[in-house]
Order: sequence, then C-alpha cells, then structure tokens
Amino acid sequence: MYITCLDLEGVLVPEIWIAFSEAVGIPELRRTTRDEPDYDKLMRFRLDILREHGLGLRQIQEVIATIDPMPGAKDFLDTLRSETQAVILSDTFTQFAQPLMKKLGWPAIFCNELTVAPDGEITGYKLRCDKTKLTTVRALQSCGFETIASGDSFNDLAMIEASKAGFLFRAPESIRAAYPHIPACDTYDELLALIRGAMR
Repeated sequence: MYITCLDLEGVLVPEIWIAFSEAVGIPELRRTTRDEPDYDKLMRFRLDILREHGLGLRQIQEVIATIDPMPGAKDFLDTLRSETQAVILSDTFTQFAQPLMKKLGWPAIFCNELTVAPDGEITGYKLRCDKTKLTTVRALQSCGFETIASGDSFNDLAMIEASKAGFLFRAPESIRAAYPHIPACDTYDELLALIRGAMR
C-alpha cells in the first residue's frame, strides 16, 4: 500500500509568509524554509518581527483569505487522490491552513499549532511532534505503508530521503544542486508521472 506525502507551501499553494511580507511591506518576512534550515530559528525570527510591528493572527489570516492554490494544484491533488492515498505534511499551522484546505477540496493535513494571546498576538508555536515530517513518514511506514514524498525546501529533505521514492518539486537551484541524487521536476504532470512510476 502506498501513501504520498506532500509539502503544502511552494508545492500546492504559494508561500504564506511571502504573501504576507508583500502585503505588509516587510521584506524580512520573505524568509522561508527554503532559506533557513533551522525551523525554530526561523519562527523565532518571524515572531520577533511580528511583535516589533504590532502584527498578529488576524492580519495574517486576512492575507491568507486572498491566497488561491497554485494553478493546476487542485486538479493534480484530485487525480492523485483518485489513484492512491495522500496526505499533506506541513510545518504551517492549523490557524493558517483551514481556508487553504477548503480551496483544495479538504485533503488530510498534518501541521502544527500557534499559541495566540486573547488580543491576537502570536506568542509561540507547538510542533505536532519532533522532526514532524520525518517522524510522520516513519509512523506511516510502521503502519504498513510505502511512502512517496515530495517537497521544495530544507524541511522536506528528511521525509524525501526516508521514503521509498522522493522528489523535489519546484525547489530552488541551491537545494537541487546540493541534492543531485533526488529527482526534481517543475510541473504537476511530471510529478504525477514520477509518483505513478514509483508505484509500479
């Protein structure tokens, strides 16, 4: 039995923090897991900037409401889910993900949780588990699944390398060059063909 594990941002939807950065005019918030492999360092950096500018959950959710899936993402996901099990493994947060899941047809997603003060200030975050994507892939494997994984960032590499097959999707050249043994592609048709090939 196969299950495909997909990253969310950069694979199915645009990067939330980049969209928010552009909306509020704070270029420092463009930094993502493509740029920073240490997730805790990245999140502490983001929360410090939000605090400095008096920005909270409401402002981020207002931007998320304007984000649509990438062109072709929902059709790709619908086709994939008609052929095999699929789950989104993301380091985003439940407070960010819900409107995006609605636009993608409510796929399963495993993500993290923000801690939010009554006034809407984001005070911290809780990871679902340690090494969230790798831990989840190993748990699925322990349940009898063969995993196939795809993502575009540093935080996707462990789940990709631990899976029976793994693919980089629209990853930056720096990651592709550092991990040349991982097949890379840029279109949903190519990704679907690679996943189908891995299940043969």
